[in-house]
Amino acid sequence: MEQEEKDLTKQTADTSEQTMEEPDTADVHAEEDTSGEAVQDDTAEADAQEGKMSRAEEKAAKKKAKADKKQDKYKEKIEELEDRVKRQMAEFDNFRKRTEKEKTQMFETGAKSVVEKILPVVDNFERGLQSLKEGEDNGAFADGMNMVYKQLMTELENIGVKPIEAVGQEFNPDYHNAVMQVASEEYESGIVAQELQKGYMYRDSVVRHSMVAVVE
Repeated sequence: MEQEEKDLTKQTADTSEQTMEEPDTADVHAEEDTSGEAVQDDTAEADAQEGKMSRAEEKAAKKKAKADKKQDKYKEKIEELEDRVKRQMAEFDNFRKRTEKEKTQMFETGAKSVVEKILPVVDNFERGLQSLKEGEDNGAFADGMNMVYKQLMTELENIGVKPIEAVGQEFNPDYHNAVMQVASEEYESGIVAQELQKGYMYRDSVVRHSMVAVVE
């Protein structure tokens, strides 16, 4: 009897210990559910934060693209204006050069025309001086004419007028106007033997061709 009571008491104690050691299944499931909800909440919050950052980045990218597009338009407009200015400057430079060339040509033409009108005066001076006899006292008047002639020729030379070389030179139609052919023992064929009228150049252009006789 006593032995049975002892066994019953020991069994009751073991059962109590087992009851105390084993956790409640409901509590375990509750804790698991709470942990799962917390993880889900953290994941949802992380997803929301990531989505917010993605929208901000997308907005910033759109804003940057818009700014870049606007900047490209400004650059294109600036390049267009620079090209227009360069074209206008080039046109103005060409106009300036063309105007200067036209002015030079007009001046050359005007000066050449004046020289053409002066040359007959020079011819008359030379004829008058050639009529004077060498070795004779031709008086102060002839000396004055000679001085005026020399002064005139000096001034013409200063502005670029110079006589064309003729006698002894090979005939050149660019400078000489052959009016006759002559026989000559001094010069070969095709050489200018006589100068009947002086020719003149103004700078690089012929004002009047030399009237010459060429050896046949």
